Amino acid sequence: MIKHLTPLCALLFAATVGSAADYFDETKATTLFGFDTVSIPHTQNLRIEMRQPKRHPANPVVPRGAPGTPDAQGVQFYGSIIKEGGKYRLWYVAFDDDKENPVASDRWRAAYAESTDGLKWTKPNLGLVEYKGNKNNNLIDVDPSPLGFVNLKVLRDDEDPDPQRRYKATGHVYFRHNTRLGSLAAFTSADGLRWKMVKDVRTKGAELQEKDLLLPAVHFEPSGGLYKWDGMFYASGQNSMNSTRPYHGRVTRMYRSADFVNWSQTSTLGFVRDAQHTLLGAGRSREGEQTHEGISVWNRGNVLLGVSGLWHGAKEWKDVTIDLGFMISNDGNQFREPAHEWTFIHRGEDGQWDQGGVIQGQGFENIGEETFIYYGAWDPRHWQDAPPRGGVGIVVVPRDRLGDLVVETVGKGPGDYQNLEITSEFITTSLPVKKAAAPQFYVNAEGLGKEATLRIELLDHLERPIPEFSGKNAAIISQNGFQTPIPWNGKNKISGLPDRVRLHVVFEGKKNTDIRLSALYIREE
Repeated sequence: MIKHLTPLCALLFAATVGSAADYFDETKATTLFGFDTVSIPHTQNLRIEMRQPKRHPANPVVPRGAPGTPDAQGVQFYGSIIKEGGKYRLWYVAFDDDKENPVASDRWRAAYAESTDGLKWTKPNLGLVEYKGNKNNNLIDVDPSPLGFVNLKVLRDDEDPDPQRRYKATGHVYFRHNTRLGSLAAFTSADGLRWKMVKDVRTKGAELQEKDLLLPAVHFEPSGGLYKWDGMFYASGQNSMNSTRPYHGRVTRMYRSADFVNWSQTSTLGFVRDAQHTLLGAGRSREGEQTHEGISVWNRGNVLLGVSGLWHGAKEWKDVTIDLGFMISNDGNQFREPAHEWTFIHRGEDGQWDQGGVIQGQGFENIGEETFIYYGAWDPRHWQDAPPRGGVGIVVVPRDRLGDLVVETVGKGPGDYQNLEITSEFITTSLPVKKAAAPQFYVNAEGLGKEATLRIELLDHLERPIPEFSGKNAAIISQNGFQTPIPWNGKNKISGLPDRVRLHVVFEGKKNTDIRLSALYIREE
């Protein structure tokens, strides 16, 4: 019990609890990540180093269910996680083990789990949908029904004045046109558990009919990601058709809507890998390096972070594997890799639950001093014989430390440039400041100390130093932290700024190569 702790232990306990509780929500701030070359376009003698996340030892945190349950055959985390108050809510696709069911799409359903800490999850008995003669399960209610899901992304939309549309979801469903093709379905809900499609339709064989499609009648596999950007809803997915330039295989495309009901019939090419510029020819769509299933998105307000599949193709299915890459976008349409062809999450080794292939879920949470990135599993080498599949896993990095700016040391050994005094510094893009606002500035960095400091100045839009916040009045940061305040003249709330400012940051000291700067934050609450 706490009352038996020694004074020192009690102090440490209080500090730990307080530090976790005192973190502000970074998604409500403007974030300038160290690897964001649009937000931080001007640098000297610095380089980007991405951080390799580590698998959580509790994986999979959401396993498959027992035989006879709706997710006995698979927990497919082409899903979503949203935090609301003290609860984390998770939506995923459940795949049952009823192999006698002749209707293939009828075996795939939308399901739900929840957690108080983001790590230990329960599948609540919702009592909404009948399965095998009773409603004792965690299936969510979807109208129309039955309707088979392969992918399901959920968004909470507090900007919608209609509480019946508070939650929005997009899913990958099927329709028939000579063969079975994928397309987009869109739903709204008041509580995230009872959903209605945005169009009144009737399904056939747990699939849509072509006349009821929201998108053109082409094969499209949504919804790798669902996000709202600049007033528009975007559904990310994959297809290999209707590009203005020819590419090989699966590419990332986004369809969009202003009202979530009427979707544009045009789409955006969001990302394509270098190898896809080389056409391998007809009949080889499985082969080569490709993207896979669009981009799952972490909307950080001023920037989008994302995870996308890295398809390692082959002539035969038994040799196809999938890893996950990392993306960023500053406009909601075009995504790029901060590190070229870098693998963010590697597939598991043979014999592990995530062997052969990993898939992107839309689950990103800053919890205490860590960032959890949630993912799923699908081994494409065995898709034809359909063994039990999936689960939900977590990889972890320190809080918001996905990648860093560090001092460049390559090429500075004996005989190179050891006698040159090169300043290690950057200047940010021009940042708008709200009228009459008093923004607060923070830095997420480590490796700081007496001989490793950050010198931070404020400049105007034309990069002229603002005297009160530069030169002798510059802020000097020597303290490590995930959200270390940047004070000028002893104040953290800065008033009287022009309508646009830039930050000028210099890595100083004999040990400045120890510094790792992950992000800057600007709050205007």
